Amino acid sequence: MAIDRPVALVTGASTGIGRAGARALVDAGYEVVGTSRCVAGVAPLDGVTFMDLDVADDESATDVVERVIDRFGRIDVLVNNAGIGSAGAAEERSLVQDRHVFNVNVFGVLRMTRAVLPHMRARGGGRVINISSVLGLIPAPYGAVYAASKHAVEGYSESLDHEVREHGVRVVLVEPAYTKTGFDAGVTEPDGPLPAYAVQRRIADDVLSAGIRAGDDPGVVAQVIVKAATDPKPKTRYTAGTTAAQISSLRRIAPSRFFDRQIRKVNKLAG
Repeated sequence: MAIDRPVALVTGASTGIGRAGARALVDAGYEVVGTSRCVAGVAPLDGVTFMDLDVADDESATDVVERVIDRFGRIDVLVNNAGIGSAGAAEERSLVQDRHVFNVNVFGVLRMTRAVLPHMRARGGGRVINISSVLGLIPAPYGAVYAASKHAVEGYSESLDHEVREHGVRVVLVEPAYTKTGFDAGVTEPDGPLPAYAVQRRIADDVLSAGIRAGDDPGVVAQVIVKAATDPKPKTRYTAGTTAAQISSLRRIAPSRFFDRQIRKVNKLAG
C-alpha cells in the first residue's frame, strides 16, 4: 500500500525519547512506525504503528524494513534511537557485557541503516537520524563503553553522510544531554565489581541519577528530531537542549586542561 505522506521508522519507540519522537513526527505529518523488542506490552500511541524489532539481530532488522515498505510503500526517515546504557569502571566490565552494548548501540545502527539504504538510494532520497549523545563528544568516567559506542556512532554517521549524499540521502546526528527518561533504570552494572572502584562507582551512579532527574523533557529532543527530519538544508549535528549546546561549544573552544578539570569536577572524581 503506497501512501502520500512521508513515512518514518523509529526504533526504541516504546518509551522515552523514542516515544516522544514518534509522537512529534506524527504531529509533523508523518506516517510513523515505532518499534520495540516486544510490542505486546507497549501502550498504544495515536498515529503510530508498532512492530517487533530486535536491533541486535540481523534478520529482525531486515524483516522490519521489508514489512514497513510492503505495508506503506516507502521509508523516508529512519530514526536510530534504540540503545542501552552501561555503568561501572571499564576494568570491572567483562567483554561479554561490552560486546552487548556495542551490538545494540553501534551494530544496531549499522544493521538498520544498511537495511534502509538500498531503498532510499533507489528512491533518490531519505534521511537517517542517529540518536547520539553529548557523551559521543566528551569523556564519560564510569561509562567508558557507552561513551565509546556513541563516539563510534558519531564517526560512522559523519563518514557515511559523505558517501550517500550524492544519492539524495543524508545521515545526521541528534545529541541530547541528560534527559528525563528511565535510562538509568536500564543501565547494566558491571559483572566483575572491584573494591578499588566501589566508592567512586556509587558516586557516578548518583551523578547519573541526579542528572537525569534534572534533565530535559524527552519532548525537547523530539522537536529536534523533527527539525533534523525536515530541515531542507540538514546539518551534520543537532544538539538537543541548552546543556547539550553548552557542552558541545565548551568541547570545541575550551583549553584541554580546563576541560579535563571540569570533567573531574562534574563527575565528582577524587584527586
